[in-house]
Amino acid sequence: MTDLVEGDLVELTVGAPAHGGHCVARLGGPHGRVVFVRHALPGEEVTAEITELHKGFLRADAVKIHVASPDRVTPPCPYAHPGGCGGCDLQHATGDAQLRWKTAVVREQLSRLAGITHSVRVEPLPAAGGDPAALLGWRSRVRYAVDALGRPGLLKHRSHEVVPIDRCRIAHPAIQELDLLRIEWPDADALEAVATTGGDIAVLARRGSVPVDDPTEAPAGFRTRLRGPAEVTELADGRSWRIPPEGFWQVHPAATETLVSTVVEMLRPAPGEISWDLYGGAGLFAAALATRTGGRTTVVEASSTGVAAARENLADLPGAEVVEARVDHALSRRRVTGPVDLVVLDPPRAGAGAKVVRAVAAAGPRAVAYVACDPASLARDIGTFRSLGWELADLRAFDCFPMTQHVECVALLVPAVEQ
Repeated sequence: MTDLVEGDLVELTVGAPAHGGHCVARLGGPHGRVVFVRHALPGEEVTAEITELHKGFLRADAVKIHVASPDRVTPPCPYAHPGGCGGCDLQHATGDAQLRWKTAVVREQLSRLAGITHSVRVEPLPAAGGDPAALLGWRSRVRYAVDALGRPGLLKHRSHEVVPIDRCRIAHPAIQELDLLRIEWPDADALEAVATTGGDIAVLARRGSVPVDDPTEAPAGFRTRLRGPAEVTELADGRSWRIPPEGFWQVHPAATETLVSTVVEMLRPAPGEISWDLYGGAGLFAAALATRTGGRTTVVEASSTGVAAARENLADLPGAEVVEARVDHALSRRRVTGPVDLVVLDPPRAGAGAKVVRAVAAAGPRAVAYVACDPASLARDIGTFRSLGWELADLRAFDCFPMTQHVECVALLVPAVEQ
């Protein structure tokens, strides 16, 4: 088929899940054109509507299910369907199927991009009330886009089009109770709502474009605080953290504690050891290491918001230093230098990259904990570490974003032992 256009319907047998929230199918037999299909599950036979045409592949939405997977369920959100809200990729799958989906993706990325076969399994996090099976009501930071008529809502998949909604089912209950979606906002481009583990609620209105491809990255823009304190409180690792509402913090209430405890367990910090917290944000991992080592720790963070928060929150730790710089610049221009024993890498979705990995490896730490929100970026960086004589000693993955395709991983990397 060479004359397809957007909107055409095709019959497909759906294959394995792939990174990005879709499954892979072939149009025209096992060697036919690749189709990335959303709203489908492995093994299903579907009618799919073509949504995008590219030179090497197609994108499509499954609009009719002829043979359903036993893992298929009715989405709990009425907006989770083709042409609806693009925020949740997997509402049509059972909780267990979502974990198996993400496990398959993490393993495939490690195999394809890092050359590693690893038996990692994605672990659920406890939601409000401690129930790991609760897939709704967990998102503590929600950004609503506002359309040209002033109506707030969420974006369609790979689109700037706003879908007005009554409420977001994965949003924290305190956010769902706000009246933001019942009011028109003619002077705002987006609304940001925050519900913290410390019990604070904050709402911001923002002028500026809304990102389509990375919901975890809050773009710069003019913000007006509509409700709540100028600094909100989060709780983690036995400490209270003060950050501005727009500052970065994990969106799942259980994620921060889980990631900190995992990093500490993997690195096994010892008294007197020196540590770096790269892409350190408010200094979460730096504090966890410094309180256990009593040694010098350095945070490197490019965001001025994160730097200010880190300096405030680490003020009681005499060995803590906060460097405002891009991580690659800080390492290449010797803003931060060794010796160093422990390194935490917590980069944005694009990953640390080869330049940073090489600089970290050259500094000679005994161990690196890599916290990753994108398995493909993690796998590429692990591949770079391996090329430099390092090995993957441990890896855990967590479902910090139920109902979506996103997954958080923590990898332990150590210098390979010569045989």
